[in-house]
Amino acid sequence: MLQTEYRDIPQGGNRMAERFEKVCRKSKHSGSKNVISSMSEDQRKSRTKCIESRTPPLPTMEDCTIDELLKKREVICENLHKISKHTRDEQKLVHKSNERKRRYVRKEKYIKTDIDSKVCKESSDSNQEYLLSSESEDEEYIIELRRKQRKQLLDQINSMKDNKFKNEDGPAASQNVHTNHESKKDHTIIKQDKQYCTKETTDMFADKDEIPEKKNSANINHNANNELLTLSDNWDDHDGYYRVSLGDRLNNNKFTIKAILGQGVFANVVRAQDHEHGHDVAIKIVRNNEYMLKTGLKEIEFLKEINRNDTDNKYHCIKLLQYFMHKGHLCLVLEPLYMDMRCLLKKFGQHKRISLKTLMNYTKQLLLALKLLMKIGIIHADIKPDNILVNENKNVIKLCDFGSATKVGDNDPTPYLVSRYYRAPEIILGIPYNHGVDIWSTACSIYEMATSTILFVGRSNNKMLKCFMDLKGRFSNKLLRKSKFKDQHFNTKNNFLLQKKDRITERDTIVEVTTVNISRDLHNDLKKYFKKITVNEEKKVAQLKDLLDKMLMLDEKQRLSVENCLKHSFIHSPI
Repeated sequence: MLQTEYRDIPQGGNRMAERFEKVCRKSKHSGSKNVISSMSEDQRKSRTKCIESRTPPLPTMEDCTIDELLKKREVICENLHKISKHTRDEQKLVHKSNERKRRYVRKEKYIKTDIDSKVCKESSDSNQEYLLSSESEDEEYIIELRRKQRKQLLDQINSMKDNKFKNEDGPAASQNVHTNHESKKDHTIIKQDKQYCTKETTDMFADKDEIPEKKNSANINHNANNELLTLSDNWDDHDGYYRVSLGDRLNNNKFTIKAILGQGVFANVVRAQDHEHGHDVAIKIVRNNEYMLKTGLKEIEFLKEINRNDTDNKYHCIKLLQYFMHKGHLCLVLEPLYMDMRCLLKKFGQHKRISLKTLMNYTKQLLLALKLLMKIGIIHADIKPDNILVNENKNVIKLCDFGSATKVGDNDPTPYLVSRYYRAPEIILGIPYNHGVDIWSTACSIYEMATSTILFVGRSNNKMLKCFMDLKGRFSNKLLRKSKFKDQHFNTKNNFLLQKKDRITERDTIVEVTTVNISRDLHNDLKKYFKKITVNEEKKVAQLKDLLDKMLMLDEKQRLSVENCLKHSFIHSPI
């Protein structure tokens, strides 16, 4: 029975295999074995062909190695990654285009409703604000939109103007309903509408230039100046400095900027012509910043106090002439001088050093300025060659820039007061300081005027302390006990902790310095720069070394006072 059914199936087809499987499932295991055994060889071959046609062929492993298969696998992975990336990019592009279409539709809806609901001027302002606030704008869309918007506004303004003229000429005007006051008011409104209409008729996006007829140039310039005054942001850079340009007028055209002298942390300084008095002045334009404004106002108070105590102009401090506000900037008008000491040293000090006689004169004038500050209880706290000005004849110097100045008793310990190369040790260590910080900075400035080189060059406060000890020796334990920031630079044994970089690893390391050796001598340093001098000049150099040595004591209380400095032989005894 089974054999007859099997013979009816066409050989080599899928149907034969299906029928055979059904028959096998109906019969038991023993029965299936009998059926297979009872098959002829032709039937067995046809059965195997059917099974092979339904299963995929296995890959041949004869010629392929494992490395080649891994490479093929990597190539397939890269292709799959590229295909997935391409599909993601296509999805992003589709998303962006859909988002742009939605924004376009929202803008059109907003503008249509806004123009219908508001008056011409209000609608123009709101539409401009909306367009400017949108994150991504299409230029062509904006140009076309503003053209349509301006046309609608002009139509509305013209219609309003025509209605007002009709009301004046109509029957209501013939009746004496309006008073003279109201008619004048209507007349002014019509004038304003005419002006507004003429302003709006020029379209910046139009294909052709529409230039209105020229009117009174004085009125146009006046209106332009008023508009420029409102644009205060255009006068400042991103740091709050005033954008200086030559020819600018300040304080109602009283001053004209002629040159830019420099820029500091607090302000930039310009030379300007004073049209009222007919001479040049220096104007310090403070940065447009709340903190800088407070600092500038404090400097004005100090300069006023200096002017009151130096009516005869004997103490060589800069004079404040006046002050005013200009476009949000506090401006201090100061007496003009030729250049600062650093520029003078760069120009004359390298090739031809300052003479000892001139150095004596400069030192005396600088100490006189300190005497006045000590008298009125002001600490300058930023004495350096940049803040010492010289006149055109180079025989008079004046101390300037009181932006960092403080009153005695109002000073708090801070390790970053005064420029680093002129910073006294008590500031770095956090010891309460007084006028001694100005004496230390003055000594550093005198050395620089004599040699055209900086006395202490340290890249950090820690390196500055090392420079001090190379010249003056070890800090006393009594002085270190007063120090607020001692732990940053000294250990419990009062040994100095030198911070430096390892040459190989370039990492910051700390080296404990147990013994401090003096490796510098002021007299030898000064002799390097004063060569080919007479015997009397050699005595003067020795006196200068003695003065600097006493002004550069590590303990502020042991430093030479200003009065004793003025009595020193370097200043009094002639060459």
